[in-house]
Amino acid sequence: MKGIILALSGLLLLAAPAAVQAQSGSQFSCITNADNTLTITGYTGPPWAVTIPTNINGLLVADIGDYAFLNCTNLTIVTIPSSVTSIGEGAFLGTGLTSVTIPSSVTTIEGQAFSQCYSLGSVVIPASVTYIEVDTFSLCTNMTAITVDPHSLFYSSTNGVLFDKNQTIVVQFPGGRGGNYTIPDSVIQIGEYAFAGTGLTSITMTNGVTSIGTGAFSGCINLTSLIIPGSVTDIGYCAFYLSGLTNVTMAGGVTSIGDYAFYGCLSLAGVTIPSTVTNIGGYAFAYSGLTTVTIPASVASLGNDAFYFCPSLASATFADGLTSIGYEAFYKCPSLTHITIPASVINIEDYAFAESGLDDVTIAEGVTNTGSLTFYGCTNLTNAMMPASLIMIGDSAFEDCTNLTSVKIPDGVITIGDGAFNYCTSLTSVTIPNSVTAIGYGAFDVCPDLVAITIPGGVTNIGDYAFGFSPSLTGVYFKGNAPAADSTVFDSDTTATVYYLPGTMGWDVFSTNTGVPTVLWNPLIQASGGSFGVKNNQFGFNITGTNNFTVVVEACTNLASPVWTPLTNVTLSNGSYYFSDPQWTNYPSRFYGLGFP
Repeated sequence: MKGIILALSGLLLLAAPAAVQAQSGSQFSCITNADNTLTITGYTGPPWAVTIPTNINGLLVADIGDYAFLNCTNLTIVTIPSSVTSIGEGAFLGTGLTSVTIPSSVTTIEGQAFSQCYSLGSVVIPASVTYIEVDTFSLCTNMTAITVDPHSLFYSSTNGVLFDKNQTIVVQFPGGRGGNYTIPDSVIQIGEYAFAGTGLTSITMTNGVTSIGTGAFSGCINLTSLIIPGSVTDIGYCAFYLSGLTNVTMAGGVTSIGDYAFYGCLSLAGVTIPSTVTNIGGYAFAYSGLTTVTIPASVASLGNDAFYFCPSLASATFADGLTSIGYEAFYKCPSLTHITIPASVINIEDYAFAESGLDDVTIAEGVTNTGSLTFYGCTNLTNAMMPASLIMIGDSAFEDCTNLTSVKIPDGVITIGDGAFNYCTSLTSVTIPNSVTAIGYGAFDVCPDLVAITIPGGVTNIGDYAFGFSPSLTGVYFKGNAPAADSTVFDSDTTATVYYLPGTMGWDVFSTNTGVPTVLWNPLIQASGGSFGVKNNQFGFNITGTNNFTVVVEACTNLASPVWTPLTNVTLSNGSYYFSDPQWTNYPSRFYGLGFP
């Protein structure tokens, strides 16, 4: 509404309203309309018991313009002449009115015309009125009755509550009323801001209401419990914004929970979302007191910031069917410790679980992309189970996860995004599969506990600062040719050495570009000589290579589909080591190999 006020103010300035003295001491600003009538656009008093004249300088006063008496808090009484046909948006917004008489000439009353008139106790709507905008009488906290002339063809009232003519829409519940209220059986729609800011303590909705409008119960701080009947299909924007709800039950029927619907409901600990809901809007439950939530399979999309900063939310369960988790959907939920992302999810927006209390994450088989910044700043995260279906670890997906100690990236991942594990200050072990072809900018930057890492043969490009500022990094083992890299890749890694396999190329240039020494990794199993074979019922062999190299001895049972299992780490003292396997007789066949540490 603020933007509207500014725009209208600009129009009024361009119209150059004239200031006219029409009552001793009072000043009205007005503009001349195309039909040679006047619109009142402003007022300066005193006096504050105002009679608006029928004519000013011989011209008929036809309209009270938008925000004409805005925030005239001393204005207590106004008499509107029978020449006026419309009362503009916010015309008496925030005034001190205690009494107003709307003449039978008025046909239109725009939005917020009498909003926030805290001293206005009642109002009578004449039969001439054909249109009343939503929230016209919102936040009139002393108002106890809105009465409509029974001859009206457009509106009606019962017990001081304003309805449309057929009483199918609740238009306005008086702001000064509280206690309990039962919505009549005829009502199918609760209008926008109909109960906003009232003192209601309970509301009974009959099984006929189909929609709850924008802001309908916003600011109802005394409303604590609610049952939404099965007839309701739509819960509107800000419907229960900043209300006092502690518990909500939705019967099956609701399909959409609008943006900000339960925003700021700090006491709301529990909500049952039925299996008919397909959409949960942006900020729908943000800043609420929820402790647990179950998202049914019918929900395909979680809106941006849907559960933003729910400090007590300890459990979030997703059914298989969810396809998209919105931007910051669970951002800053410090009590949320575990989640399982279902296989149906194909899109995770930025910061979806960032800075939450997660210590354990399971991503189900079927998910292909972690999304960017998804777990950013989850400082309690120690374990992240990633599926074989994953092909992309997004930019900064696990950045600043300072308690993450080890990561096994599944075979199938092609790209490790920029900053994916940046500032993972406790990370000591990373397994990068052979499927990876690109390691992004700063992917493992500032990982001070990372000692060694193996780069698969398919990697053709390593981004700037990919392993920078990791002072404990001593061994970087490459399985293929030297990839493209520059001087920042190992920035400040003063003890790092690159090891490469025989037959691979480009290492002199790589060393020049990165400033890191490169060394041929040459351990071999000696399959001949007296040391090879069975001795003392143990199968053994010599391993030779550069002095003090550390080697992992691995074994598998099937070379056609090998699954290599590490057996032990050995150090080639004086350039050799004798290995023997006491378990060899437990297998029909066993094959041995050497791996990087």
